[in-house]
Amino acid sequence: MGFEIKGIKGVVAAGVAALLASTGAQAQDKQLTLCWAAWDPANALVELSKDFTAKTGIQMKYEFVPWPNFAQRMLNELNSRGKLCDLLIGDSQWIGSAATEGHYVKLNDFFAKNGIKMADFMPATVEGYSTWPKGTPNYWALPAMGDAVAFTYRKDWFAKPELQAEFKARHGRALDAPKTWEEFRQVAQFFQNRTVDGKKVYGAALYTERGSEGITMGVTNVLYAHGFEYANPKKAYDMKGFVNGGGAVKGLQFYKELYDCCTPPGHGNAYMTENLDAYKSGQVAMQMNFIAFFPGISKDPQVGGEKTGFFAIPKGDRQFAQLGGQGISVVKYSDKKDMALEYLKWFAQPAVQKKWWDSGGFTCHQAILSAAGFERSTPYAQVFLDSMKIVKDFWAEPSYAQLLLAMQKRVHDYVVAGKGTPQAALDGLVKDWGDVFKEDGKIK
Repeated sequence: MGFEIKGIKGVVAAGVAALLASTGAQAQDKQLTLCWAAWDPANALVELSKDFTAKTGIQMKYEFVPWPNFAQRMLNELNSRGKLCDLLIGDSQWIGSAATEGHYVKLNDFFAKNGIKMADFMPATVEGYSTWPKGTPNYWALPAMGDAVAFTYRKDWFAKPELQAEFKARHGRALDAPKTWEEFRQVAQFFQNRTVDGKKVYGAALYTERGSEGITMGVTNVLYAHGFEYANPKKAYDMKGFVNGGGAVKGLQFYKELYDCCTPPGHGNAYMTENLDAYKSGQVAMQMNFIAFFPGISKDPQVGGEKTGFFAIPKGDRQFAQLGGQGISVVKYSDKKDMALEYLKWFAQPAVQKKWWDSGGFTCHQAILSAAGFERSTPYAQVFLDSMKIVKDFWAEPSYAQLLLAMQKRVHDYVVAGKGTPQAALDGLVKDWGDVFKEDGKIK
């Protein structure tokens, strides 16, 4: 009898263990992993996605990678056809490679079936984050995180009466957020090596980083303003005179002059984090950075509130801001594509997009952006709207990585290392890019 009772206990215990194991497996099955960069907007998305879990019962896991390692880590994951990511918020430049190589699920049929209209999203973000080939209605991502390069400035420093008076006497205008690149240089030079509140300060923190994409994301804002084009608008991959024309050369020289005259010491390899550090520590009067960081700056105990103002990329002969931001895609190698698509359907809803903006994310949804009072909803909302109307992006070609590395080297060698001339740097870039496109069979 004892033996039988012991046996029954064993059966019961085994059954409970099997049930727990089954429940655990089911819980794991009803779980998505979302991959993105590690930064403030990702933290906001974690909070927002709790609503998705509450509604669907689908748990969310996250793989957030620091920006310097993000591209290499995620592109390696895609190229190895890994199953880590069910959803990926990938950079705009990846879209050509991800579509061509089959890493992302094409979303046209899904959008049509679920009434998700790309016309409901800001055109620049649809073009930049979702489409490949460019100019066609082939969609590989839902616009998720609108972003562009813009500036913050020390509004409290600019407002000092003695500085206002000195600047007015020197330049004949008020010390204010610059509207042109020439005004920007004047303001940066005015603050360079000046003592403010008992501390030596500098003009501006610019992007100069060489290893990934930093200096390209900075210098393009000035190149665009002076006439730089990636290619002849009338002839694909025809770059001579557009990449290295007189205006582009002038723009590259201007960026070097800004670097030489007006950045803090030791700022020759700076990107997002270094610029944030320089600004928050009170070293610089102006800071170039992606708008995605502006919510954090607004709340920062050292520089937030009324101490900081925001302005869009200044004008030259033209005005364009370097596009940042990302779309959210379903990874082709995921075993949970249906659930991942369910997440996209949830995220696309206007009510969710409104909450995304309110929580510190950057919606691309027209209904939110065009709502009455949106431009006053945050101190940086107007700059976001203005910037997203003037965005221009780097190549999104499948070979974008080689194109980017070539530009990083050529531009950094001239701007920071002082090698050669701006003309030689851009002539070399035309050759480098031509070699890539020849290898790709795009040009002869």
